[in-house]
Amino acid sequence: MGAIVRETRIAAPRDRVFDLARHVEAHVATMPEERAEGATGLLELGEQVTFKQRQFGVPFELTAEVTGMDRPRRFVDEQLSGVFGSLVHEHTFEEDGDGTLMSDTVKFTMPLGPIGRLGEPVARRRLRGLVDYHAAGLKELAEGDGWRRFLDN
Repeated sequence: MGAIVRETRIAAPRDRVFDLARHVEAHVATMPEERAEGATGLLELGEQVTFKQRQFGVPFELTAEVTGMDRPRRFVDEQLSGVFGSLVHEHTFEEDGDGTLMSDTVKFTMPLGPIGRLGEPVARRRLRGLVDYHAAGLKELAEGDGWRRFLDN
């Protein structure tokens, strides 16, 4: 099983960062060339969303369900269908002085057993890049005025 763990310090209140992280349109705005179907606004427990994106020129889609929610501390989404054998993404949010420590833990398996595992290093590197790109985008939204496009408070 592959795993990625990333921490990002964000100079913004935990509630804001948490809500931005589970907002479908904010997610799409912080990912390269991504679209979403099936849900809009703030994702809640049990909701599903499908994200579509091209990777290496090939169209990919991943449908995930929010399987855990403890606002504003943690939420978990799990792949229902998509390119991985399995994928679980745990998002945690801790108060950190006058800001937030956002942690992303992504655990995944590759499809196709031993053959699929040959592609794990490439998948890990690409996932790490996407998690970093998304976290940087969320940080920029939360610390500036961009969050106001997505949240009321």
